[in-house]
Amino acid sequence: MKLSLLSPNMLRPYAVSTASCERDFSYHNRLKMAYRNSLKTETLDDLLRIYINESSLNKSLTQKLRLTSEPPPSRHVSTIPSRKLAFFPPFQAPRQVWVENLDTQEEHKLGIIDLHPDVFAADPRIDIIHKNMSYAHTKTRAEVHGGGRKPWPQKGLGKARHGSIRSPLWRGGGVAHGPRSPTPHFYMLPFYVRVRGLTSMLSVKLAQDDLHIVDSLDIPTDDPQYIEGLIESRNWGPSVLIIDNTDVMPRNISAATDEVKHVNLMPVYGLNVYSMLKHDTLVLTMAAVDQLEEKLLFHLNRTDTSIQKKFRLNHHS
Repeated sequence: MKLSLLSPNMLRPYAVSTASCERDFSYHNRLKMAYRNSLKTETLDDLLRIYINESSLNKSLTQKLRLTSEPPPSRHVSTIPSRKLAFFPPFQAPRQVWVENLDTQEEHKLGIIDLHPDVFAADPRIDIIHKNMSYAHTKTRAEVHGGGRKPWPQKGLGKARHGSIRSPLWRGGGVAHGPRSPTPHFYMLPFYVRVRGLTSMLSVKLAQDDLHIVDSLDIPTDDPQYIEGLIESRNWGPSVLIIDNTDVMPRNISAATDEVKHVNLMPVYGLNVYSMLKHDTLVLTMAAVDQLEEKLLFHLNRTDTSIQKKFRLNHHS
């Protein structure tokens, strides 16, 4: 087998990689390149033509090519165990997120965790997100559109006197003594509307790169400046919501965040759409992720209730 005249560009050092070899060269060409790279530079300068016989390529060159083609080892050793995702949907891939640390202000990647696509990659229902944070607010007769003219004369028709069709006495009129924002008037939405609100908001946070996973909430000091420096170095934004699987947080982070008003701690059972909307960054521990996925996936895939069939949230059955 004969090679054409070598040009100066071909004599430059060339790093052999598996992807480029499979894309641009055949198997025999890769062996020839390994043989050529094994020669000395001063020998290559004197060569005009190279004749390579396939039988002369021994096992040592093949072994050298295999070692050269392997990617370099990763600098980060993953300490995160693999997670088995329940109710995994077909034709979808898990969402992968880096697991970070809190024991240093500098960010260190500890590994990659798989997140369930039904919880962290659902189609965001913006209408449900806004419904989860709506205020109880009614309009008075002055705020309802219309009703500017008198509906009929004061006298002569034998009817009761009225000055506007937007009076609280009329259907479609204003409300007298109704709830007025910003005074909160709490009311419960349907259960599965709240479930879809949580999955939609978690998916939006992940898509906007505002969701971070940490291994634990252990920090070396209870100084509030440590938390402020950590948030500033990692660009977590002006407000941070930290979620754990228990309401008994570690002492250092509880004392440090007590003085920082824009950083709040919350157990996973208290997570809600309104709190996620009010904070720029959402930080979840791995234990909180496990408990959150377990609860939401149970209600998204249960078939023992007529409410579930009504909302038809289980798209995979």
